[in-house]
This record gives sequence, C-alpha cells and structure tokens, in this order.
Amino acid sequence: MVGERSERRWRLRTRREERVKRKQRPFWQELPILVVLALVLALVIKTFFVQAFSIPSGSMENTLLPGDRVLVDKLTPWFGAKPERGDVVVFKDPNNWLADEPVAKSNVFQQALGYVGLMPAAGDRDLIKRVIAVGGDTVDCEAGKPVTVNGVALDEPYINSQTTPCGKFPVGRITVPKDHLWVMGDNRDNSADSRYHHLDGPGDGFVPESDVVGRAFAVAWPLTRWNTLPVPSTFNQHGLAQGGGQRERAQQGDALGTLAAIPVLLWYRRRQHQD
Repeated sequence: MVGERSERRWRLRTRREERVKRKQRPFWQELPILVVLALVLALVIKTFFVQAFSIPSGSMENTLLPGDRVLVDKLTPWFGAKPERGDVVVFKDPNNWLADEPVAKSNVFQQALGYVGLMPAAGDRDLIKRVIAVGGDTVDCEAGKPVTVNGVALDEPYINSQTTPCGKFPVGRITVPKDHLWVMGDNRDNSADSRYHHLDGPGDGFVPESDVVGRAFAVAWPLTRWNTLPVPSTFNQHGLAQGGGQRERAQQGDALGTLAAIPVLLWYRRRQHQD
C-alpha cells in the first residue's frame, strides 16, 4: 500500500516536471510578451494613475527648476478629490494661455514613449502652477503687500526669494468663481499666471477645475532633486477657509501606480514556469 502511494506521488511529480519542461519557453521567446505587457501597463498607469511631466520654464523656481521631471497623481480626482489651496497642479491650457509659445517638436520614437507615459510628451499644452485660492475665495494681491485669501495674509516661504508676493502683476481684490481656481507661480516676477491673464487675457485668469490633469506630488528627476511636494503649512492658517471656498477635503493619497508593473510582470513570469 505504501509502495503504491509512493509510486503515484512519483508519477504525479514526473508529469508536473514534464509539463513544466514542455511549457517553459526560452527567455527570448517570452521577452516580446513581457514588453507588450509592460507597455500596456504603462499606458494604463499614465491614463489613470501617474504621469510624468517635464518643467519647461522657470515660473515655479525655486520649488521646480527647468528640466525637472515631476510625477502627477491622476487617480484621486477619479474618487472626487478636488484641487485645494497650496496644491501644485498640472492643468490644460485654459483660454489659450500658451498661444505665443512654440510647440516643442519630437520624433516618432519620442512621441511613442510619450504616448504610453514612459517619457513626458513633448507636444502637451499643459501648465503647472500652485493653487492659491478655490471657488468662492476672495484674493487680494496688491503691490508691496502679502497676498491675502479671505482676509488672511499668506506667509509664503516657497516663493522665489528674489521676488515679491504679487510680483509684477498686482491685481487688487478679486473673487474666484465657483468650480474655478486662482493659480500663481512660485517665481512671481516670471510667471504668466492668473494675475497676468486677469489683467490681459480672456477668461479673467481663472482656471476651470475640469481642466486640472492632476496634482504634482514629487520631483522624480534628476535624482539629486528628488523631493516630495506637500501642501505648505501656510494653507493651514486659521480662518483661511472661513467665509470663502469651504468644502470637505477628499482624502488624498499619492497614486503610486507605477510600482504595480513590477509585481505583475514577476507574477506573470512565475506563472509561466509553474503551469
């Protein structure tokens, strides 16, 4: 009886080993499948989770420098999260702000990598600024004075030390319409933001919330510049939300969907060897 059981176990083990030998492919045969799977995952991640963007100008210095690559969370807006004061956001060009800016040229290879999210898309017409006020807020931006939101003066340690809070484009007192944002660059003297377009441009400088692509949460490249982009404590000042754009802040988390590709690919390869 014991001998029969041992023989059955041996036969089952032998069959499994034969199946593995039959189904196991050389790595060079699996490589195209892995590449296609990686590209599909990259496209899904870019569309729904995280996308990389390149910083083209100095309008956000010194928080962001030209050439920096930032990671943008595109997931939390799907769950109802809205941009909040202090967020650094990427948004589509509202009302043709970039009309006078040349479109960067790219070759087919760069376009393909940009399409799947493996590198920033050169032809994207997107901007990146900091949200200063949301719908319903009253902003006062006067020359030689700090920016105030709903009567609270902002202490802004993140702005470029060579500039003043309102820079070259003081706009006085304005109220942000519902479902819109008031955005400003951290380099106030070198940022054609809501102030500039409020004074000279269509749309009064307000950015529709629907144009927001996502929230930048980290500088990913170069590695020497790696850093997170949290909301400054400035925007936790008491009374800032009172009388202005009050809304419950949706719980936010950094969408780290890019990490999903690694375990999925490893699981796929292990599965191929076990079947």
